[in-house]
Amino acid sequence: MSASKKISNRVNRMQRGIPFSITGFYSLGSRASVQKSLSRLAQEGVVERVSKGFYVRPKPLPSMPSIKTTASAEQVARAWAKENGYKLVIQGQESAYRLGLQTQAPMKTILWSNGPSRQFKVGNDVVEIRHITKQKLRWEKSPEGELLRGLLVTPPESVEVSGLRKAFQRLSLSPPETKEAVRKLCALPQMSAWQNKLHQVEQVA
Repeated sequence: MSASKKISNRVNRMQRGIPFSITGFYSLGSRASVQKSLSRLAQEGVVERVSKGFYVRPKPLPSMPSIKTTASAEQVARAWAKENGYKLVIQGQESAYRLGLQTQAPMKTILWSNGPSRQFKVGNDVVEIRHITKQKLRWEKSPEGELLRGLLVTPPESVEVSGLRKAFQRLSLSPPETKEAVRKLCALPQMSAWQNKLHQVEQVA
């Protein structure tokens, strides 16, 4: 079977609307042949190039099958981060807003990462990646991580203990989980200004 046919077969198995990297196809042929094949498939409308090195199979809208969508800029950014082994989290301002610590929603989508700063754009959808210190990326996939990032960008004096307690409740933490999250947060030097209020939350958990 030719490299072109192998590439077409694999593309047809890719989930629609989910971005994928060209690097996953380099085992099927030379770099030149893979690039040429995907370029041809893009010209034919089978895939769409959504960023350098990333493609997606367009996905028909259920209500209007004639209209096809691709991937969001954030999906492309997360595919890029996964391919390169970078951490990627929502920025502190977004965490603070979701937790009710701040009332102003961010005007644009910004993600924090240990990878290089860059921007992804798909149509009018734009996501900005900002390189940040590893301390701010701690616990990337856990509730205390979202609390950490929200608290880092929020002045302690702007939030009452009741508001901080509600932030924990929004994460649906059990009393033991709340106590553990408080313990982990209070162990961090950058949380020193929050320790008093965090301990008050712990006392009523």
